[in-house]
Amino acid sequence: MSEQIDRVDPALAAGNRKTLAGYRATHFLWEVRERVATVTLNRPERKNPLTFESYAELRDLFGQLRYATDVNAIVIAGAGDNFCSGGDVHEIIGPLVRLKAPELLMFTRMTGDLVKTMRACPQPIVAAVDGVCAGAGAIVAMSSDVRFGTARSKTAFLFNRVGLAGCDMGACAILPRIIGHGRASELLYTGRALGGEEAERWGFYNRLCAPEALLAEAQKLAAELVQGPTFANGITKTMLHQEWAMTIEQAIESEAQAQTICMLTEDFTRAYNAFVAKSKPRFEGN
Repeated sequence: MSEQIDRVDPALAAGNRKTLAGYRATHFLWEVRERVATVTLNRPERKNPLTFESYAELRDLFGQLRYATDVNAIVIAGAGDNFCSGGDVHEIIGPLVRLKAPELLMFTRMTGDLVKTMRACPQPIVAAVDGVCAGAGAIVAMSSDVRFGTARSKTAFLFNRVGLAGCDMGACAILPRIIGHGRASELLYTGRALGGEEAERWGFYNRLCAPEALLAEAQKLAAELVQGPTFANGITKTMLHQEWAMTIEQAIESEAQAQTICMLTEDFTRAYNAFVAKSKPRFEGN
């Protein structure tokens, strides 16, 4: 079973707990309101590219979110009219061409660790994608749990366009599970941009929103999620991720164990009592 649903020593668990509402981000914007955190990539004049530093800070922040007690859902967006144009050409791509294999491997492992921490944190992540969503930006959107887009959004896994393989940061594992093997193959082999309406038809976006309403719609969904049984939602996220590598028999057994743990929570009892009383349950995440 996952580390998330193992029973741990209470003192150890208490030592791991973090409150992140007061976190001060250096390389992006960070805000927490009513248990919904919003990450905003904030370099609109360059279409919000990532740097070595922002990669690392995002990786570290999502790692800390695994133990956060005051954040139960996350929205990630870009400032201005774009989501993220990928790795900064001057601050990342330029230096990379001068590095040797050991240093390059350190970089690619670091970027992959961002995806790992996004998938390992128990909070559902909602990506609000407008405009350009390319390269590493497309990977960040892909690694989120839910994606809202706009008709004008353009998503491109453009590694092929710069002479690289499409197998970057888990794309060959995750993207086919979202849109199917054939469609993922086309995007990863060609690097072409996927328009908003096509991306919704293919299942990459859960829905399309008007650009001016996009962030509010993403935050609205996140706010709805934090009103639900957040501990159980974390279990759902864990199992959705882990069951990729399980047989059906293993998945059924793992879900039986996971659901048993959820049945021990106070939220399960609250839901039953609310049903008996013909009222709406108020979940507290325990």
